[in-house]
Amino acid sequence: MIEFKNISKIYDNNIIALSNITVTIGRGEFVFLVGPSGAGKSTFIKMLLKEVDPNGGDLIVSNINITKLPRNKIPYYRRKIGVVFQDFRLIPSLNVYENVAFSMRVTEASHKDIRKKVPMALSLVGLSKKYKAFPHELSGGEQQRVAIARAIVNNPAILIADEPTGNLDPDTSMEIMELLNDINRAGTTIVMATHAKDIVDSMQKRVIAIEKGIIARDEQRGRYNYENKYF
Repeated sequence: MIEFKNISKIYDNNIIALSNITVTIGRGEFVFLVGPSGAGKSTFIKMLLKEVDPNGGDLIVSNINITKLPRNKIPYYRRKIGVVFQDFRLIPSLNVYENVAFSMRVTEASHKDIRKKVPMALSLVGLSKKYKAFPHELSGGEQQRVAIARAIVNNPAILIADEPTGNLDPDTSMEIMELLNDINRAGTTIVMATHAKDIVDSMQKRVIAIEKGIIARDEQRGRYNYENKYF
């Protein structure tokens, strides 16, 4: 599903973001990406989204070498990936239904498909009754549920969650994680970057820890900390 093969990234200011990393994430896995600020997590995610390119190595996603992907193919590649951010990134002038439908309209989906799939996505995240509400009328947890519905409405093979619980209280955070877990159990591969120790420890998924641009730890049913240190 996802293969980083000897991937390196050095930015123009000579900062090494990733250094010759090799890691494989299988179809249907749920992976936590952890590490201190500046460790390379953001670069890892940006490469998956084809926002930055490596200086060396190959990145294979769904059997496509995206390091060699022509520029005009990038928008089509991104349609296969759902993304959930810490700050929700909803469009304030659109209601819940319209925010989710927007994700389908950019893929030129038919009106029939939009009318069918948007209610299904909202039902999955428990917001069927709030389809007419605007973002400012929702709680933080509800806004994140809308963001998740928007991310999954096109049935992506991969869902990237970048600190999705960072702006939420602990109880709401766990509700969001239960929702993501359900989505994963339905077959979607999830890669989630987080600093939330309690969430990582309680869910016991695979943990990939990045430190100073290298894979410092990769373990199944992992924990956030290791031997009383960050890793």
